[in-house]
Order: sequence, then structure tokens, then C-alpha cells
Amino acid sequence: MSEATSHEIFLGRQPILDRSGRLVAYELLFRAGHAKAAAVTDDALATSSVLRHAFADLGLQSVLGGCRGFVNFDAEMLLSDVVELLPKSQIVLELLETVAVDETIVARCRALKAAGFTLALDDFVFDERYRPLLEIVDIVKVDLLLHDAQELAEVVRRLRQWPVKLLAEKVDSKAQADYCHDLGFELFQGYYFAKPAILTARRTDPASLTVMRLLGLVMGDAESHAIEAVFKENPNLTYNLMRLVNSAASGMPRRVGSVGEAIIVLGRRHLQRWLQLLLFSLQQGSPHPSPLLMLAAGRGKLMELLAGRLPAGDSDLEDRAFMAGIMSLLDVLLERPLADICAEIGLADDVRAALLGREGMLGTLLRIAELCETADAIDAISALAESLGLAPGDVGAAEIEAFKWVNDIALGEV
Repeated sequence: MSEATSHEIFLGRQPILDRSGRLVAYELLFRAGHAKAAAVTDDALATSSVLRHAFADLGLQSVLGGCRGFVNFDAEMLLSDVVELLPKSQIVLELLETVAVDETIVARCRALKAAGFTLALDDFVFDERYRPLLEIVDIVKVDLLLHDAQELAEVVRRLRQWPVKLLAEKVDSKAQADYCHDLGFELFQGYYFAKPAILTARRTDPASLTVMRLLGLVMGDAESHAIEAVFKENPNLTYNLMRLVNSAASGMPRRVGSVGEAIIVLGRRHLQRWLQLLLFSLQQGSPHPSPLLMLAAGRGKLMELLAGRLPAGDSDLEDRAFMAGIMSLLDVLLERPLADICAEIGLADDVRAALLGREGMLGTLLRIAELCETADAIDAISALAESLGLAPGDVGAAEIEAFKWVNDIALGEV
């Protein structure tokens, strides 16, 4: 692997939730270089290199915020000295299912546990060879695709012999999430909250309808008094708007006292962004930042940043890229077909084409953003980026910047 290739880094994140729906960790998907013909040992060296550069150069705060990070380790990586370079308080060492359990691996895991590391088993299927590790590891990840409902219940029953936390991964539906919750799983991984199924129309909650109405007015360049009138009909939205404008982050030298003044001070572009994010934060039942908000905001920011790096990029294109990214999950949030939602909000033609058919420049950017949420997509990401004239490394750099921005949202700093 050449030095130039080793610096071409893509870094994906998959969210991990606790029983209350709070985002507590990410599985980090490190990818470096082009590995079409690389041997396993080359993959290990690539991962080692990326880990060093990621944590030394990028900083964990940008990547993880306040969450923990699960990182995959094969046997070679687990036995290497790169492990000791990782911050044990934030990194969970995830042993791949390909790791052969022998005395050397058990001794290494025991030493790492004694040193303060948290260990997890990936894609667990009950086998006697895992018994020595079950005495050591902290978390067991159970892939739902490998078990039917009865088998899953039996695996949970048998694993309760050890004081391990159970993580359900590849959760593809609310029914699966509820079943795993009932079985006692402590952690959940998967995009079940962001997987469009066969959508049926339902009545959207009034708050979301109001925000969509405001979005339509703002994007349609309506008069300020018309926007102000809608806010005045909704005290909660008015309160949130005034709190946003008068927050320390806004940098205003004096307090803003009216809705009309707040709209002017905030500006149409920032008002539109805030309304888009607000749609995803209106979900009921959780005091924590919504994982769907994090995913949608991350898509929007990544697309905005990449649009700014395009040879023909400009601020208008960046705004439309952000819009396409954040709206790409509205069908999941509102449980309505995206075509119906697009019909209710005035959208530019290229935004609509990107959302409904992944067409055009914005459609390609959206495909890149979606691929960044999956593993083993480096070649597809690189090919799409190259087709737009993006330089090697642009996607990875934009990912990290988008991660930091999304983390700031979770902390209420945006």
C-alpha cells in the first residue's frame, strides 16, 4: 500500500442505542486505500495505519463526540501493539467472528481487560469454543439475521450465565426492536429507524405539519409577516425560536424581543436550516438527541461540504445539497411517501430529482452520503467522487467535518 493511498481515508459510523433510545456509541467503519486485490495482511496494515492517523490527526472528539466507538479487530490486529495506542475509555475492541479462539487470544483478551479495555464479541453464534472469552468480554453482539425468533430467545437464555451486555445488531424493523427489548437486550444497532418500508399514509402530527408549512413559506420567499403569523399561532415554536436567537451561540450583543425581529436577525438561510433540523427533533418519547436527526443532519452537512468542493460549486448549490441530504429521510420520519412530501414543499428541480431518483449531481452526492453509512463501499464512493471531479481524500475530510457538526447539534451548539 503506497503512502499516497494510505492517506485516502473514509470513515463511516453506525449508531448504537440503549434501551431508552439514547445514542450511546458508534461502530466505526475505517476504510483506507483501494483493496480490490489486497491480502488479509494488507487489510490489517491498512486498518492499523488508519487507526493511528484517525486518532492522532482527526481527534476522537470530532469523530465520536461524547459517545464510545466500537472498532473491529481481527486476530492479527488484536495481537498487534496498535491496541495500546487507543484510548481505552472511549474505544470498544470488537473481536470479529473470524478470530480463532486459542490460548494466545484468550491470554491477550485477559491482559487487555485487566488493562481497562472494553471487549465485545461480534456476530455471536453460541459455540463451546467461546466459553473462555465469555468469562472476559463485556458485550456480546448478536446478529438477528443468523437466528429465528426461537433461536434468539435460546441464545439470550444461555448467555445470561455470564455478566455480559447483549447488543442486537442488524435490527431491521420496529417489531424486531420491540422483541429484542422484551428479551432483555441492553443495546441495539441498525437503521431500523431509517429503513423505508412499504409506507402507508398516516396523519402527520400537528407540530410537524406546522414546521413543514413554515418551511414552505421560507423556501417560497414569503413575506416576513406571513411567517411571523404562523409562529404566533404556535407558542412552543415561538419559544424555541426566541431561545435560539437569544442563545449565547448567536453572539447577539442584546436580547431580541419579538418574533419579527428574530426572523430578521436569524436570516432566511439559517431559519430554513433550523426548521429542517427541528422536524427531526419533534419525535416523541425521548429526551435524547434523535439518532434519525443525527443521520439526516450528517447526510445534509456532508453533501453541503462536498458541494462546496466541487469545481462548479457555489453557495446556492451547497444549500440545495444540504436540503437534499436532510430531506432524504423525511419519508421515514413522517411515514409518508417522499413524493407526497416533495409535492407539499416547493423544491428546486435538481433537489427533487435527487430525492426521487438519485439523479443529477445532487443525486450522486446523495448516493455518496448513503454509501458512507455502510461498510466496504470504498471503491463505489471513490468512483462516484471521481465522476464529480472531487479529489482523493475530499470525502474523508468532509465526513470528519460533518461528524463534528452533528456532534455539536447533539450538544445544542448549532
